[in-house]
Amino acid sequence: MYKFPKDSKLNDPKFIFGVATASYQIEGATGVDERCTSIWDTFCATPGMVYKQHNGDVACNHYNLYEQDVELIASLNVDAYRLSIAWPRIIKEDGSVNQKGLDFYDRLITALERKNITVMATLYHWDLPQYLEDKGGWLNRETSVKFAEYADVVSQYFGNRISFYVTLNEPWCSAYHGYRYGIHAPGIADESSGFLACHNLLLAHGMAMPLLRQNADQSQHGIVLNFTPNYPVDESSIDAAKFADDEHSHWFIKPIMEGNYPDSVYQHFIDHMPKIESNDMAIISEKIDFLGVNFYSRSMVTDGRQGKVSDTILKKLERAEIRILESDDVIEGETKAEQLQKLMNQKESHYLSVDLQDVERTHIGWEVHPEALLKLLTDLHQTYKLPPIYITENGAAVDDHVVNGVVDDEQRCRYYQNHLSMVHEAIKIGVDIRGYFAWSLMDNFEWAEGYKMRFGIVYVDYETQERTLKNSAIKFQEFLSARKAEQLQG
Repeated sequence: MYKFPKDSKLNDPKFIFGVATASYQIEGATGVDERCTSIWDTFCATPGMVYKQHNGDVACNHYNLYEQDVELIASLNVDAYRLSIAWPRIIKEDGSVNQKGLDFYDRLITALERKNITVMATLYHWDLPQYLEDKGGWLNRETSVKFAEYADVVSQYFGNRISFYVTLNEPWCSAYHGYRYGIHAPGIADESSGFLACHNLLLAHGMAMPLLRQNADQSQHGIVLNFTPNYPVDESSIDAAKFADDEHSHWFIKPIMEGNYPDSVYQHFIDHMPKIESNDMAIISEKIDFLGVNFYSRSMVTDGRQGKVSDTILKKLERAEIRILESDDVIEGETKAEQLQKLMNQKESHYLSVDLQDVERTHIGWEVHPEALLKLLTDLHQTYKLPPIYITENGAAVDDHVVNGVVDDEQRCRYYQNHLSMVHEAIKIGVDIRGYFAWSLMDNFEWAEGYKMRFGIVYVDYETQERTLKNSAIKFQEFLSARKAEQLQG
């Protein structure tokens, strides 16, 4: 089992341990109970966008298997479950509420309540209704208003039954991957669009916050941001690493915490900045009760030519090309991804990512560097006046296989032990961290990577939908069981 020093806050039952998932990645049942089409349904149907054109039509069939999945969650002895609610299940194209969608989450939350499992619900984990995308999606300020209306519906219905409301999951991915680089849904590649989408997403968050507080006054309300800290390869690259952090981290947290965007990025991309109305930043910087931090890895950068696109993104686009090459689809002419690659290759970059040699990496290619989590948490603590933090995603993709009923994911076990140890160290230093959610409960649809990458602590056989606890899950189970037993002994 996972082990920590005797005086560690992680051993205290008040510290929340949980597992996390997202609606489109696990639910399946995309055509059931009047669910509307989402941008990811559309994106998956577009040849060349997703590995082997996989989709979320079935995924883990959680929509139909939620009862056994709740039993599975309870068996891990975790305190909480972070789920996401699918906007396309809740609001129909005509603006009316789909009671069947609310009923599903009502059944799920009721099952969790019976097991005394605390609910953290993300309202937007990337599955925008396609009917809103058809009107401009996150490039249309009206979508921010529509999000607030949707958040109002959900929070009025569930109220304080949901203990933690998360407005958005990783707006960086929604804005940059979806509208700036075109490698996630809806697949738009345009600098100005990326920054406009970012602003409207943050605006949506701010507009929803007062409604959430009004409808669920005993609950906690916040946002989840992803962080990939940038490290300079040498002293000459310090400024490049700082700029990269401003562009990819502080561009999202600074407006929430301080009401303004980093000036370095604003000035560098001045020609691509969205119109910011007089009250926008006050709305965006509405006080949050907690900050969710998603962390997986770090990035090494060196100084590059003074241009506008990071080489890190070029590497992501190269992965997109690999997906196209591995696809069985025959497409006439150039695919959108190939055209995008050419476009990106023509641009110079402000900083270049560097792949270190002889470092441990996960199956998806990300470096394993636990110390980066400690540095991230302490840096955020020193830079901003933060509310309590929850690690809302942390985990590793491993090339898992079931052998004689066992999944020996040794690398993932080490990953969790070492990263949790960094959380322990951060708390000792004074960072207010209240909980930790492993990503993910189970293997699932990993967006543009399809079902190729497995992040779960539970193995899913997609043909039979059989779930098998991996050794990493068993270690959580053992640790949390021992923690509860020690609490009972007093």
